[in-house]
Amino acid sequence: MAERRVEPRLLRGFRDYLPEEMIPRQRMLDTITDVFERHGFVPLATPALEYSEVVLGKYGAEAEKLLFRFTDNGGRDVCMRYELTISLARVMAQYGNLPRPFKRYQIGPVWRAERPGHGRFREFTQCDVDIVGAGGVLAEYECLQVDYDVLTALGVGRFVIRASNRRFLDGLATMLALRDDEQKHAVGRTIDKLSGQGEAAVRDLLAEEAGLDAGQIDRVFGFLGIKGTNDEVLRRLRDYFAGVPEGLEGAATLDALLVCAKAGGIPDDVVQLDTSIIRGLDYYTGTVYETFLLDMPGLGSVMSGGRYDGLMGIFTGQDVPAVGISVGIDRLFAGLVEMGRVQAAASVADVFVAVFDDATAPASIRAASDLRSRGIAAEVAVEGGRLGKQLKFADRQGVPFALIIGPDEVAAGRMTLRDMKTGDQHPCVSADEVADLIKARKHG
Repeated sequence: MAERRVEPRLLRGFRDYLPEEMIPRQRMLDTITDVFERHGFVPLATPALEYSEVVLGKYGAEAEKLLFRFTDNGGRDVCMRYELTISLARVMAQYGNLPRPFKRYQIGPVWRAERPGHGRFREFTQCDVDIVGAGGVLAEYECLQVDYDVLTALGVGRFVIRASNRRFLDGLATMLALRDDEQKHAVGRTIDKLSGQGEAAVRDLLAEEAGLDAGQIDRVFGFLGIKGTNDEVLRRLRDYFAGVPEGLEGAATLDALLVCAKAGGIPDDVVQLDTSIIRGLDYYTGTVYETFLLDMPGLGSVMSGGRYDGLMGIFTGQDVPAVGISVGIDRLFAGLVEMGRVQAAASVADVFVAVFDDATAPASIRAASDLRSRGIAAEVAVEGGRLGKQLKFADRQGVPFALIIGPDEVAAGRMTLRDMKTGDQHPCVSADEVADLIKARKHG
């Protein structure tokens, strides 16, 4: 009896990356990693699963609905990583000999059981940088500078980093006489929905879910209505929070942050103060950022984060300051593809080395080895066969050059380098000559 044939299909919200996409995606990750390391961040890796008690109670009720949580075969209550910050907090508590400040980056998949949408998946990759143990504005500026440098290095075009401070939410809690932290967090989570749901819906939610009355809601929207240039926003924030220390502290921090950004060469119009930026997760305590591509306004934030000083204390029992920012790789990559800023590629090779027959194969193998030792990615034909068929394969894969070493070339002690784009052929007598021609094309 024949076995039942299984239909090949993907779970909704998940995706495969075939080589045509994976190659430019990996190049993007390499660029991001290079920026992280130029800023002095060191790599860290943590497991995909954490005990549920490590994760629960850190994100807020709405976010926790999106956790992939289950009992494993050993009867342990576990969650798949929702993001990378909680794992960092556990690491800091578990390994007490790590340096302070600790600057780390981590790149890895995370999982959220949310509704898939445009550029939104249930499994996606996060790239985080975090600084643990530094409480001043310089650490917040460092994350802002990483944000700017990453997107500049990727050539994403026009973008804006919108910044605010969660101390404003503390100030609102004081001004509105909110009853407790849970009501304050409910207000913050509701404000975070403003860009997606609009003012009318958020007014209703502030009443229904945050328990605010009409006067309190008007005061919230008085805060959200503070707009203008950065100088104007700061002036109006100081007026709005006159006599409220938490709000004035938030304004002072943003003022200092802008001074650092200017010194770091970030253009004035890239960083914009925006009181509606609140970040929905409950653990944020200070400056928060969200970054948007201006050529794709509907894509959503592609890089975000902020200060979260209280989170480490959950595991350490100590007050440890921390700040970080995260790149939404999958959303950013999807946006770059849609904008035509990512070119598909089916091969990573610089040159395809053809093989005529068994007699010439050693010459092809030696040439490929010599080129690799000179930093050239050389792919050797593994099946041989007709030269025309091999060249068609190389062309379909997008390999820019083919190296031909047939019986005539072997007898003459030379090689023929073919430019697959133009069809031009160059007789060469050494691997150095071939490598120089390829490098000149790559860099010129």
